[in-house]
Amino acid sequence: MTMDILRRPWARVTDTTTCALLNLAQWRHRSHAATRERLEAYLEVCEPLTREEFYTAPELVPLEESPGHLRWPSPHPLGLPANDQASALLFEGPRGWRAPTVLILHALMSVNDIGYRRLALRYNELGWNAALLQLPFHYARRPPGYLNGELAITADLVRNGEGIRQGVSETRQLMAFLRRRGCGEFGIHGTSYGAWTGALLASLEQDVSFIALLQPIADIEHAIWGSPAGATLRRLLRRNGIDSTLTRRHAHLSSPLHGRPTTDPSRIILAIGTYDRIAPPDRVEALAATWDGARVISSPQGHFGYVAARDIFAGVREMIA
Repeated sequence: MTMDILRRPWARVTDTTTCALLNLAQWRHRSHAATRERLEAYLEVCEPLTREEFYTAPELVPLEESPGHLRWPSPHPLGLPANDQASALLFEGPRGWRAPTVLILHALMSVNDIGYRRLALRYNELGWNAALLQLPFHYARRPPGYLNGELAITADLVRNGEGIRQGVSETRQLMAFLRRRGCGEFGIHGTSYGAWTGALLASLEQDVSFIALLQPIADIEHAIWGSPAGATLRRLLRRNGIDSTLTRRHAHLSSPLHGRPTTDPSRIILAIGTYDRIAPPDRVEALAATWDGARVISSPQGHFGYVAARDIFAGVREMIA
């Protein structure tokens, strides 16, 4: 009981501080906020597309391949050379690449990948291979002069949309590449921004045997128009005459609530933070209901913390061990 009393205020302080930093990063890019005219032109192109068409994934042709690393051209370049080269770290398990592979998709502006590397090795211990995707604008894909992931989510909604398109399409390319090596089964383990990517990916691929999403950005409209992390973003968009009637026009492509995976709901775990205001429990529970009753687990933390990461892996281990 004492621990729970302490966790609530600590979660609020942690989330508030991190949201302030995210808003500061967005303010740094205020001059690049999408104009209404540019966004409408982009939406006119996107509206008639299906998810399959939007997230096209042509065959992966490596630029660099080694036992632990793969680099290849993004199928949807944005004109930023560092970012336009997709990258993945590969962790081969004891049974080789014919064994199942979990796709690890990291959080927004993750400071480093040490925890994700450890997670990959824990999957290796369970007999699974692991692939840690470096999502757009992160790690090796960070353009010079910017923080890790700083450009992934800003008031430039067009770049945001094309960034998530890159992440989903590149992960599909990697899956096809691994299938050619003999892998016929995949899992998805995503955190926050990576869980958003994973949720969209899951609605497109058929051979995903489990899905573990840690505090996914389930409701994009809430993330833009209701989340404390988006306060500066909202201010910049409204200044340019952009409101939710426009952003909803992209939901059929970018909202997890608008697509369903073929994975058995009993093998889907969605983790929520009890005190999370960025991916609120009710929005994640709505996603679970949309996905035919996927399992939801609750951990006493805000959006930023480690309790939920421990709890969701325990649930995955029970499913696949």
